[in-house]
Amino acid sequence: MSVQTAQTTSHLPQTIEPRNPGMALDLSWVRSVQANTSAIERRAKTLPGRRSVKKEYQAAWLLRALQCIDLTTLSGDDTAERVRRLCAKARQPLRPDIATALSVSGLHTGAICVYHDMVETAVDALAGSGIPVAAVSTGFPAGLSPFHLRVAEIEESVKAGAAEIDIVISRRHVLAGDWQALYDEMRAFRAACGDAHVKAILATGELGTLRNVARASLVCMMAGADFIKTSTGKESVNATLPVSLVMIRAIRDYFERTGIRVGYKPAGGISKAKDALVYLALMKEELGDRWLQPDLFRFGASSLLNDIERQLEHHVTGAYSASYRHALA
Repeated sequence: MSVQTAQTTSHLPQTIEPRNPGMALDLSWVRSVQANTSAIERRAKTLPGRRSVKKEYQAAWLLRALQCIDLTTLSGDDTAERVRRLCAKARQPLRPDIATALSVSGLHTGAICVYHDMVETAVDALAGSGIPVAAVSTGFPAGLSPFHLRVAEIEESVKAGAAEIDIVISRRHVLAGDWQALYDEMRAFRAACGDAHVKAILATGELGTLRNVARASLVCMMAGADFIKTSTGKESVNATLPVSLVMIRAIRDYFERTGIRVGYKPAGGISKAKDALVYLALMKEELGDRWLQPDLFRFGASSLLNDIERQLEHHVTGAYSASYRHALA
């Protein structure tokens, strides 16, 4: 991947691929899914040390990672001004001198992700940029508010201008093995999204086993999820390579059987550029180059962009700068 080819991507959600229409719940398929934990963990351990890119190739991969970031603020003390600053960073994620040195222009992040209350502010700040606003919904992060309120929250966020909705599933359905209930819930959320694309957050750190992760991934895709996502970022364990491997292979199985490409979003705990490179390598090896585009792959992150910009400055100047020189806001 060259620095030039890293720019030629679509940033809007699934503008090339047809949306996932879902399918009837196939319980025989779901129940047949297993997960060999020891083999999965062995495979995941090989990735960080085995895949390494250097110099201009690393810069190109980091530019791709930058384009795949859902730049996120989900704090109780969020303000309209903080969201506007984040949107400004999404529009121009690299300092002008770094972008000029790399001969790149027109870069921006994959999306901005906020709570419902900040959707209108973000939509206004991003007007004309082509950057979609994603809203976390359905009683995020626990997903334990009354069902009709969770559906209504989706509808309100779509009405406010959100082009993507990150929903949280009810973990109890997975832990109880009630796949019909999970499917029906996800179908209702998908319907409430209308034209907005839906990312299903599995909260994998709370699902107990990798087999549960695999089965929940499959059920959500059957119910029409456009993306499956690891975590809310609020669990004690968020995105990990073993969990990612399980979810990515579920996506591959779904594609092989249906011909529909579903996106993937690891979220929570990915803050270093070197970690982003590992996830990109995993996507390339398991799913191929098509899944290295922002319409099919996103990082849920906030501080990751800071470190990517810092590493790109090192590529340009040969020296590392202090991280505070790349503050997001």
